[in-house]
Amino acid sequence: MDTPKIYVACLAAYNNGHLHGTWIELSKDIDEVWKEIKEMLKTSPIPEAEEYAIHDYEGFSNLHLSEYECIERVHELAEFIEENGELGAGLIDHFCGDLEEAKRARQNYYGEYASLADYAIQLTEETSEVPQHLEFYIDYEAIARDIEMSGDVFTIQTAHDEIHVFSNY
Repeated sequence: MDTPKIYVACLAAYNNGHLHGTWIELSKDIDEVWKEIKEMLKTSPIPEAEEYAIHDYEGFSNLHLSEYECIERVHELAEFIEENGELGAGLIDHFCGDLEEAKRARQNYYGEYASLADYAIQLTEETSEVPQHLEFYIDYEAIARDIEMSGDVFTIQTAHDEIHVFSNY
């Protein structure tokens, strides 16, 4: 996954037909990010420019950032995504942008599996003793479906055979 970064543009220049902005990597300290924004505005072709907007971004997976998103919030999102990769972006997306909920969910992580049925197999093996002559009669796909439909867990899929399972409690 790419390092999260934003393209910050000078609005005064933009409104006067000039493209003036800079790409900023968000792996930096927040003070460095602000320094780069201020420097970009200072070098604007429009004197005394002071307004900016986020005109593009990369490394945020499916998340949507608005033009006027708070820089501190964008920085916090980027830090979480850098720490947790595609899974972090998926959690933020799952909780509709609520970073605190995404952080809480991260604490209820059960693990990564090829499918939810694989999780059901592991859960069954850890909690039950299935007689060998009955093993082939257990429908783990149905158990997985029931586990998810009950609301006990939710999943984040980060690849074709990469499911991350979380408790809803």
